[in-house]
Amino acid sequence: MNSRYIAFSEVNRLRVMKIFNSILEFKELWSLATERFIAWWEKDLRSPLVQITVPRKGLEDRVAMLFNRWHWGFARNPGNPIETVESFVEWCRNMVFLADSYPNLWINLGPGIVAGYFGSKVFFKETTAIPEDSTVSKLVEKSGWNQSYATVWFGASADSSEVKNWDEIDSMVRFDPDNFWWRKTIEFTTLALKYRRGRYIVGLTDLGGVHDVLASLRGTQNLVKDMYYNPRKVEEISWRILELWHIYYDKLYEIVREQQYGTSAWMGLWSPGKWYPIQCDFSAILSPKLFQKFVLPILEEHCIRLDNTVYHLDGPGELPHVDFLVKIERLNGIQWVPGAAMEALNRDCGSEYWIPLYRKILEYGKNLVISVPYARVLEILEKLSTIKGVAIQVGCPNAEVAKKLLAKLVDKNIIDSEFIREIPLLV
Repeated sequence: MNSRYIAFSEVNRLRVMKIFNSILEFKELWSLATERFIAWWEKDLRSPLVQITVPRKGLEDRVAMLFNRWHWGFARNPGNPIETVESFVEWCRNMVFLADSYPNLWINLGPGIVAGYFGSKVFFKETTAIPEDSTVSKLVEKSGWNQSYATVWFGASADSSEVKNWDEIDSMVRFDPDNFWWRKTIEFTTLALKYRRGRYIVGLTDLGGVHDVLASLRGTQNLVKDMYYNPRKVEEISWRILELWHIYYDKLYEIVREQQYGTSAWMGLWSPGKWYPIQCDFSAILSPKLFQKFVLPILEEHCIRLDNTVYHLDGPGELPHVDFLVKIERLNGIQWVPGAAMEALNRDCGSEYWIPLYRKILEYGKNLVISVPYARVLEILEKLSTIKGVAIQVGCPNAEVAKKLLAKLVDKNIIDSEFIREIPLLV
């Protein structure tokens, strides 16, 4: 077939898809939000993205229950994905997505499911009763949401007996179309798209970082030692994982793009093209020298192959690597997550303690993604050197708080005045 015809057909397909997906049942001004996202990625949006989510009036407890049911539903009960989708839809009906926020059903199978695709054992752990004196309990109390605490771990990250030697890893790191978790990922993604019906956005699963996946196979401490004593093997397998990572991504992307305009992921950002959060939590224990040698080239390759990328900077242990990250030419932005220990010290993303970090990220022309307590949103925006390129994610405990915050943001010309039309949704 003529290549010009194929290109023309693709343009038409995207145009029709864009029109068809311009309205979401659970998001009042979705068309405006997508325009703002596109401008944000292109560095053309002068105001920040502000994503405000809030339970409908009087439904706070129900929202928390429904969130717990759907958020870990695919991993908790892989045999009944319809229940998870239905719980998500019901959760959306009880929520209001204000400004640039949107209903995002991403396929949550734990951070780094690629390890599961390689045959690594998957551990789902759920704690319904959080110790009262724990950091997590304090944060839950602070947020006002009584959420259950669940995690998914893979292989050696959960059980030392799951540590693999390099010969075993060599045979594991391959594409297996019949792998249980890979087939489930396709099943869940397809199902979520089938039941979407113009109501929400489907986000890709959490594939994880290349070296995080490798650490799940080899064991964290072993992998650090191998970087000194067996560096060639580490590099060889890392690049093989990268190639497979993009095979998984591309296959999922093709499934999504046939029924949905744009992509989303666990970070809650939308892009019209191929976008994904990239990460290396493992790097928190690496020296800058090891990061530069092993991790940085992998991240740069992700940025080349994807249209849009945001690096997930997770905790103080990764701060020594910021100078490398801001210099990755094709990296769009950095998400900062201080971690529970910092948040317990009142150093959440809204704390002025992190202003120097934010300024560095923005001054290098990178976008900044932060989750800020509702009471600190205006304060942190006022202290930044620029609000261009910033994305703030905020959960409000009730409709009254959200109404006041949205009104102030519009009044101060921080976000588009059109969003004031969403205030009646809060009744």
